[in-house]
Amino acid sequence: MSEVATPAVQPEDRTMPAVVYGLYLIGIANILTIFIGLIIAYANRATAGPMMASHYTFLIRTFWLSIWWFVIGGALVLVGIPLSLVLVGIPVVVLGAFIMGAVGLWFVLRCVVGVVYLAKGEVYPRPLSWLI
Repeated sequence: MSEVATPAVQPEDRTMPAVVYGLYLIGIANILTIFIGLIIAYANRATAGPMMASHYTFLIRTFWLSIWWFVIGGALVLVGIPLSLVLVGIPVVVLGAFIMGAVGLWFVLRCVVGVVYLAKGEVYPRPLSWLI
Protein backbone atom coordinates (compact mmCIF):
# COMPACT_ATOMS: atom_id res chain seq x y z
CA MET A 1 0.00 0.00 0.00
CA SER A 2 1.45 3.25 -1.02
CA GLU A 3 0.22 6.46 0.40
CA VAL A 4 -0.11 9.47 -1.79
CA ALA A 5 1.89 12.32 -0.36
CA THR A 6 -0.15 15.46 -0.04
CA PRO A 7 1.72 18.71 -0.08
CA ALA A 8 1.91 20.31 3.31
CA VAL A 9 -0.03 23.51 3.53
CA GLN A 10 2.30 26.17 4.78
CA PRO A 11 0.79 28.59 7.22
CA GLU A 12 0.64 32.18 6.13
CA ASP A 13 2.63 34.82 7.94
CA ARG A 14 0.32 36.62 10.36
CA THR A 15 2.84 39.25 11.40
CA MET A 16 1.93 42.10 9.06
CA PRO A 17 -1.87 41.89 9.55
CA ALA A 18 -1.20 41.87 13.30
CA VAL A 19 0.96 44.98 12.88
CA VAL A 20 -1.82 46.70 10.94
CA TYR A 21 -4.39 45.79 13.59
CA GLY A 22 -2.01 47.17 16.21
CA LEU A 23 -1.47 50.38 14.27
CA TYR A 24 -5.22 50.81 13.92
CA LEU A 25 -5.76 50.36 17.65
CA ILE A 26 -2.89 52.70 18.52
CA GLY A 27 -4.38 55.12 16.02
CA ILE A 28 -7.27 55.77 18.36
CA ALA A 29 -4.85 57.91 20.37
CA ASN A 30 -3.02 59.38 17.37
CA ILE A 31 -4.57 59.30 13.93
CA LEU A 32 -1.28 59.04 12.02
CA THR A 33 -0.74 55.34 12.70
CA ILE A 34 -4.09 54.47 11.15
CA PHE A 35 -2.90 55.91 7.84
CA ILE A 36 0.39 54.02 8.13
CA GLY A 37 -1.59 50.82 8.74
CA LEU A 38 -3.74 51.52 5.69
CA ILE A 39 -0.66 51.93 3.50
CA ILE A 40 0.78 48.65 4.81
CA ALA A 41 -2.53 46.87 4.19
CA TYR A 42 -2.71 48.12 0.60
CA ALA A 43 0.94 47.22 -0.02
CA ASN A 44 0.62 43.65 1.27
CA ARG A 45 -2.85 42.66 0.09
CA ALA A 46 -1.80 41.72 -3.46
CA THR A 47 0.97 39.35 -2.36
CA ALA A 48 -0.85 37.82 0.62
CA GLY A 49 -2.37 34.36 0.64
CA PRO A 50 -6.13 33.95 0.77
CA MET A 51 -6.36 33.98 4.56
CA MET A 52 -4.33 37.12 5.09
CA ALA A 53 -5.87 38.80 2.03
CA SER A 54 -9.26 38.54 3.76
CA HIS A 55 -7.82 40.34 6.79
CA TYR A 56 -6.25 43.05 4.63
CA THR A 57 -9.53 43.55 2.77
CA PHE A 58 -11.33 43.75 6.11
CA LEU A 59 -8.83 46.30 7.43
CA ILE A 60 -9.01 48.48 4.32
CA ARG A 61 -12.79 48.41 4.35
CA THR A 62 -12.85 49.21 8.06
CA PHE A 63 -10.76 52.31 7.41
CA TRP A 64 -12.87 53.66 4.54
CA LEU A 65 -16.22 52.98 6.21
CA SER A 66 -15.10 54.60 9.44
CA ILE A 67 -13.75 57.65 7.61
CA TRP A 68 -16.99 57.99 5.64
CA TRP A 69 -19.22 57.85 8.71
CA PHE A 70 -16.90 60.04 10.78
CA VAL A 71 -17.03 62.71 8.07
CA ILE A 72 -20.83 62.53 8.06
CA GLY A 73 -20.93 62.92 11.85
CA GLY A 74 -18.41 65.76 11.74
CA ALA A 75 -20.38 67.55 9.03
CA LEU A 76 -23.52 67.32 11.15
CA VAL A 77 -21.67 68.81 14.10
CA LEU A 78 -20.25 71.62 11.99
CA VAL A 79 -23.64 72.44 10.48
CA GLY A 80 -25.39 72.15 13.82
CA ILE A 81 -23.08 74.43 15.81
CA PRO A 82 -24.14 77.67 14.08
CA LEU A 83 -27.75 76.53 14.06
CA SER A 84 -27.62 75.85 17.79
CA LEU A 85 -27.63 79.59 18.38
CA VAL A 86 -31.32 79.48 17.51
CA LEU A 87 -31.76 76.09 19.26
CA VAL A 88 -32.57 74.32 16.00
CA GLY A 89 -29.09 72.86 15.68
CA ILE A 90 -28.83 71.22 19.09
CA PRO A 91 -30.38 67.91 17.92
CA VAL A 92 -28.14 68.01 14.84
CA VAL A 93 -25.03 68.48 16.99
CA VAL A 94 -26.13 65.66 19.30
CA LEU A 95 -26.79 63.37 16.32
CA GLY A 96 -23.41 64.17 14.79
CA ALA A 97 -21.60 63.58 18.08
CA PHE A 98 -23.49 60.31 18.54
CA ILE A 99 -22.49 59.13 15.05
CA MET A 100 -18.85 60.00 15.67
CA GLY A 101 -18.84 58.18 19.01
CA ALA A 102 -20.60 55.15 17.55
CA VAL A 103 -18.08 55.03 14.69
CA GLY A 104 -15.22 55.07 17.19
CA LEU A 105 -16.73 52.17 19.12
CA TRP A 106 -17.51 50.31 15.89
CA PHE A 107 -13.90 50.79 14.73
CA VAL A 108 -12.50 49.34 17.96
CA LEU A 109 -14.91 46.39 17.91
CA ARG A 110 -14.05 45.53 14.31
CA CYS A 111 -10.34 45.63 15.10
CA VAL A 112 -10.74 43.43 18.18
CA VAL A 113 -12.88 40.90 16.30
CA GLY A 114 -10.31 40.86 13.48
CA VAL A 115 -7.50 40.23 15.96
CA VAL A 116 -9.45 37.32 17.43
CA TYR A 117 -9.87 35.70 14.00
CA LEU A 118 -6.21 36.36 13.22
CA ALA A 119 -5.06 34.84 16.53
CA LYS A 120 -7.11 31.72 15.77
CA GLY A 121 -5.46 31.53 12.35
CA GLU A 122 -8.80 31.78 10.57
CA VAL A 123 -9.95 33.63 7.49
CA TYR A 124 -12.08 36.63 8.31
CA PRO A 125 -15.52 35.28 7.31
CA ARG A 126 -17.15 38.47 5.98
CA PRO A 127 -14.45 40.95 4.98
CA LEU A 128 -16.80 42.97 2.74
CA SER A 129 -19.54 43.34 5.34
CA TRP A 130 -20.06 46.68 7.03
CA LEU A 131 -21.19 44.99 10.22
CA ILE A 132 -18.85 43.40 12.73
